[in-house]
Amino acid sequence: WARIVLAQLEIPVGAVVAAALAAELRGARFVLNAAPADPLADRDFAETVLPLCDPLVVNEHEAAFLLGRYGDRPGAEGPGGDPGALLRLGVRSAVVTMGERGAVVAHSEGTVNVPGVPVRVVDTTGAGDAFTGALVWRLALRPDLVDAVRWAVRAGAAAVRAYGAQSACPRVDDLPG
Repeated sequence: WARIVLAQLEIPVGAVVAAALAAELRGARFVLNAAPADPLADRDFAETVLPLCDPLVVNEHEAAFLLGRYGDRPGAEGPGGDPGALLRLGVRSAVVTMGERGAVVAHSEGTVNVPGVPVRVVDTTGAGDAFTGALVWRLALRPDLVDAVRWAVRAGAAAVRAYGAQSACPRVDDLPG
């Protein structure tokens, strides 16, 4: 059985619910990349899935959508508002991606800023997928969320240095910083 189950919201919500519940039943970590976040506008779906997320992965705009719908309104911190506010939505942990500025981890121990890695951006297609893939890979090896986000930020940065999604997806040896 897998230690981590990853889902995103471009698949049917019934499949996401099944994956989240199966992960919970088997003691696996459930990671949800809430892209696109629109399906979480359904309160029943959100109330079923969000409490199982460890972490919920969103970009700043998705965080703002969720916080505007269910929690705090975005504030002076930026488009995503206070990343720690995502915990009040019931998630176990959250990661807010911020492109070249890195990411913020919100978990029971507080929030941690993970700085971005400066690179020359060629194409952002697939950067989020590279980020999330690296995140779950690292979590499977070592369950330290902040450490995994550091790896994920580097993978996302590497993915934007070339054109395309698959062709630009980095290997560990390709990671900058």
